[in-house]
Amino acid sequence: MRNAAAIIGIGQTEFAKDIGRPERTIALEAIRAALDDAGVTPTEVDGLVRFNLETTSEVEIARNLGIPNLRFFAEVGYGGGAGCAIVGLAAMAIATGRAQVVVCWRARNRGSGGRPWAGTGMRVGGDYQWSVPFGLVRPVDQIAMLARRHMHEYGTTSRQLGAVAVAFRGHAARNPQALQRTLITVEDHQASRLVADPLRKLDCCLETDGAVAVVVTSADRARDAQGRSALILAASQGTGPEHVVMTAYHAARPLETPSTWAARDLFAAAGVMPSDINVAQFYDAFTPLVLMSLEEYGFCKRGEAGPWASAGGLSWPEGELPCNTSGGGLSEAYVHGMNLVAEGVRQIRGVSTAQVTDASLCLITSGAGVPTSALLLARP
Repeated sequence: MRNAAAIIGIGQTEFAKDIGRPERTIALEAIRAALDDAGVTPTEVDGLVRFNLETTSEVEIARNLGIPNLRFFAEVGYGGGAGCAIVGLAAMAIATGRAQVVVCWRARNRGSGGRPWAGTGMRVGGDYQWSVPFGLVRPVDQIAMLARRHMHEYGTTSRQLGAVAVAFRGHAARNPQALQRTLITVEDHQASRLVADPLRKLDCCLETDGAVAVVVTSADRARDAQGRSALILAASQGTGPEHVVMTAYHAARPLETPSTWAARDLFAAAGVMPSDINVAQFYDAFTPLVLMSLEEYGFCKRGEAGPWASAGGLSWPEGELPCNTSGGGLSEAYVHGMNLVAEGVRQIRGVSTAQVTDASLCLITSGAGVPTSALLLARP
């Protein structure tokens, strides 16, 4: 699959707390924008890949856009773990000849649509019966446990988590599409209220409405994209052994999330090493996930990510590895990581508002703590 497919179009709506339009409408807007960016008409699209949490269906999208037939359609589960996987699945369809032009999208009115866990009932089944009745109801509660474990094992501090939020807000300040552009300091982070100890408000991603879409086609066709393409060098997924979504605390190494397994396959498939990466877009629903990803993807040893972040390693332009250069989920928008994919393409194109000089290889990750996925995008 290496270099068989490329992203040639990206599109998005504005991001807002309340966008004022249904998810179907904003999905179509983002897809239209991505097709226009790619120079592709809806009649050329023969594949669609979506999150299984998506409220819009493939046939609904195809009918509204005027797509004549879908030769390939698929979906990926696990929420934040799916963003890179849907692009990887599209690339597989292209590489195997199942489709010629595939659109991947996510539309989510998370800001105006309420909080999913607010509907948790008095009785829960499945794996959730071992966590929800004991107070781990929200994602922030579940990740707070991992954050505390990281602090216990490695001495990671809340101020080091704050350094992640500060770096990404600095990038968002340059991005006119970002929802939060006011610069913050570590002291601002420390003053923000606790949400789930040790995590504070500024450790948590935004709650936003918006949609993002990308267009994937063959590398041969992408050569005509006139500098707009980003080659899909490699893609991977992973669960690890005996995984429990978000609360795999029983594991022998609870800080070894599915990202560890996705990272191994990703770099092996791409034939590159972490030191080859110029820029990264780490899934950042919560700040500790960024530190854990830095370690699991091999940019530093276990326990070193906190000091690395505090020393400015994440920041553009001086940082050793500028990350989440659009502001990410913490400051740009939270669209289950699809905005990270779009920013990865902008970095490869050379048009980011926090552009890394000569960026030729960009890592994008999906959510740690759930069955996850990752992408490596390369300059053609």
